[in-house]
Amino acid sequence: MPSFRSEKSQADHAISQKLALGKGRHDNKNDGRIHSLGTARGYGNSLKMVVGYMKEHRLGDLRNLTEKIAKQYLEERAIKVSQKTLDLDRQAIQMHLGIRLEVFKSERENYLSTRSYTSAQIERITWAQSERNGLATKIAHCAGLRAHELLTIRPADERQASGHREWSNERFSGREGERYTVEGKGGLIREVMLPRELAAQLEATRLTEPRQVTDRGINYIQHYDIGGGRSWSQSFSAASQRELGFSNGAHGLRHSYAQERLDELQQRGMTHDDAKATVAQEVGHFDKETTEAYLR
Repeated sequence: MPSFRSEKSQADHAISQKLALGKGRHDNKNDGRIHSLGTARGYGNSLKMVVGYMKEHRLGDLRNLTEKIAKQYLEERAIKVSQKTLDLDRQAIQMHLGIRLEVFKSERENYLSTRSYTSAQIERITWAQSERNGLATKIAHCAGLRAHELLTIRPADERQASGHREWSNERFSGREGERYTVEGKGGLIREVMLPRELAAQLEATRLTEPRQVTDRGINYIQHYDIGGGRSWSQSFSAASQRELGFSNGAHGLRHSYAQERLDELQQRGMTHDDAKATVAQEVGHFDKETTEAYLR
């Protein structure tokens, strides 16, 4: 391999040596070649990261990559990236070296899997918060909300869910209550459901006039006097630390919701894959694999 200065040049050259476009991938899947442009892009990005690692540790260029260095690299990456990214990195290195490497497990996803709270823990945290923040915690848990989404909640008859998505009729299957909408990432408006008793508590905080609030530099129009955004998230973490001696963060409530709903739907006879797809929509995702992090 010629000596290249940039990570991209080295990665591009390595990929060019393995390209076999035009050949059927399924008929040649074990030939150690790359048969699609998508795979070439993915492997190229992974190898660029490898080159950067080798430069940082003064290990030479991609020609100097060995099985030992590869294992050290993957062990360090396992702390930082998802399982999907880690597997792609391993496959790219395997292709470059022409060897098989052991499968490393993402420690980042192991961390994510511990973020859920039990119902008893959530109840303790709620009682340790102010009334408005405690109510927000109950709502976030029952509907799987992000911190900022609490600031956007409105009755479903006042605002429709985004029409550019195809919503499943299985959402909220097995649950009864009142439907609301929230605005999530990318401006996606989705329906959520609250138990009627909790909805009544929410309605008791309805503002006479909506107010503008700013959270993390973004303006929201709030219709209820409940906690939300960064201040609520900080309140949750502080209460968790006081009551439980640890905090997994307010985002852990979304993990709790997703895991509880998956169990509910499967107990109603839904397959794991269909249940995961339903939960994905309920928490504001349309990628089932993104939701997987909440379920482990």
